[in-house]
Amino acid sequence: MLPTAPPPSSIKAVVWDIDDTIFDYATADTVGMRGHLTTEGLLDSYASAEHALTRWKALTREHWARFEAGETDWENQRRDRVRAFVGRMLTDPEADAWFTRYLGHYEAAWSLFPDTVPALDALAGTHRHAVLSNSSLHNQDRKLRVLGVRDRFEAVLCAAELGVAKPEAAAFHAVCAELSLAPHEVAYVGDQPDTDARGAVEAGLTGIWLDRAGQGGRPELTRITGLDQLPSLLVGDTRFGAPDTFR
Repeated sequence: MLPTAPPPSSIKAVVWDIDDTIFDYATADTVGMRGHLTTEGLLDSYASAEHALTRWKALTREHWARFEAGETDWENQRRDRVRAFVGRMLTDPEADAWFTRYLGHYEAAWSLFPDTVPALDALAGTHRHAVLSNSSLHNQDRKLRVLGVRDRFEAVLCAAELGVAKPEAAAFHAVCAELSLAPHEVAYVGDQPDTDARGAVEAGLTGIWLDRAGQGGRPELTRITGLDQLPSLLVGDTRFGAPDTFR
């Protein structure tokens, strides 16, 4: 059984996930990789563009899991992902160059979700804000700057620099320490029910699952289906359809 979350009035800060929470990573990744594969002439190696994209996403999950487990570092998980995808041995500089070309297509497709800025605006006067991401500071700080929202967050902490990743409690406690707040004073919002919401709750924070796809099925978690529901949830106002209690 998960611990009972504190009342909304005790929450002083919101810590945010980035990818697929405030930033539309899935769309950018799909559009970017499609453009990259076309330019690289790699689409003919797969039955379809969709098959190639499915393979890329599976390799991303596989090699990210190795990084989370401490089996490799940030740079080499990315290089190994590229080598597996192209199906041949590349030197480190060659793998880096391939990924850099992909990034050009990927970054051209970057965008925030439409509900991101309104939610940040609505909470700007009542809550402090920070980021905790299972990525690298180099990537995520730049992403937030390009998207025009870096100044909304007091701190940006990432797994590559912390040496620990969500859902480990140490990752959540690191961002609480950065804010000089106790875990019960912090809410964490992310799109993954276990890595984000459950991990946060088990670390003593209030975990909020952003279920944009409406999957449901996790009654033990506090769940919202859009960031438009977050402000009313955090101030305990249910007039706009947010859950009436933290579960």
